[in-house]
Amino acid sequence: MKSFFYWIIALIITLAAAVYQRMTGPTYPARIQLKLGEHQYSFQLPRSHTNTENCTINLTIPDTSVHALLQYKRYPTNEEYNVVSFRREGETLVAELPSQPPAGKLEYSILLTASGQPNFSVSGGPVIIRFKGAVPPWVLIPHIFLMFFSMWISNLAGLFALNRKRPFRPAMVATMVLLFAGGLIMGPIVQKYAFGAFWTGFPFGYDLTDNKTLIAFIFWIIAWAGNRKKERRGLVVLAAVVQILVFSIPHSLLGSELKYETGKVVTGMISCYL
Repeated sequence: MKSFFYWIIALIITLAAAVYQRMTGPTYPARIQLKLGEHQYSFQLPRSHTNTENCTINLTIPDTSVHALLQYKRYPTNEEYNVVSFRREGETLVAELPSQPPAGKLEYSILLTASGQPNFSVSGGPVIIRFKGAVPPWVLIPHIFLMFFSMWISNLAGLFALNRKRPFRPAMVATMVLLFAGGLIMGPIVQKYAFGAFWTGFPFGYDLTDNKTLIAFIFWIIAWAGNRKKERRGLVVLAAVVQILVFSIPHSLLGSELKYETGKVVTGMISCYL
C-alpha cells in the first residue's frame, strides 16, 4: 500500500474520533426537537459559553400565540429558580442567562405555552451550562492545530508499525513532539485562560482532559524508550491505540466546576447533562 493511503486512513480515523469526542461531550449544545400544534421545531440549547457576555438563548417560533419562560439557578446549589419571560423579536423568542465566573455553571430549563395550554418543558429536564473565560486565538488555534496533528500522526505511526516494511520512528517522534507542545504546553495555557489554572490533572486534581493527555504522552515515552535500540513495533501500536481511545473520551468530561459555597474551582465532578 502506498504512503498516501496510510495518510488518508489515519486522517479518517482522526476525524471520526474528533467528531465523536466533540458531539458526545457535556459542552456540546443539547439538540431539541418538538412538535407544537401542526409545526415541528428544532432548537440547540447551549451548554458552554464565554463569560465576557450573557448567554443569549434564541427559539425560532413564528407562532405569536406561543410564549416561553426561562427558569435558572446556579449549579450545584439548592437556590430557588429565577424565572424570566422570553421577549419576542419577530419570529424569535429571546432570553438571556447571566454570565458566571470561569467554571461557574447554571442549571436551566425552558417552559412553553401555546393557546392557553399548560406549560411544558422544551428539554424534558434541566440543561447544565458551564461558563469559561475568553481564550485568545493566538493560544487556542495553535493548541487545536497541534492536538489534531498529534492524533493524525499518532494514527499514522500505528499504521506504519503494523507493516514491518514501513519505517515508523519519524512518525513516532513527531507524535511525541506535537503532543507535548499541544497538550502539555499550549493545553495548560488554554486552561489558565478558560478556568484560571494551568494544570488540574494528576497530581493536583482529577481533570480528565489533563489526565488523558498525560496518559497518552506516557505511553509514547514508553514506545520511544522501547524502540531506541531494538524495534518493538507493538509498543508503537499500543501507544497509538491508547491515544485514539483516550482522545475519544468526551471532551470536558469531569472538567472544572466552580463551587459557589466556597468560591473554589474543583475537578473530577460528575454532573448530569442532557
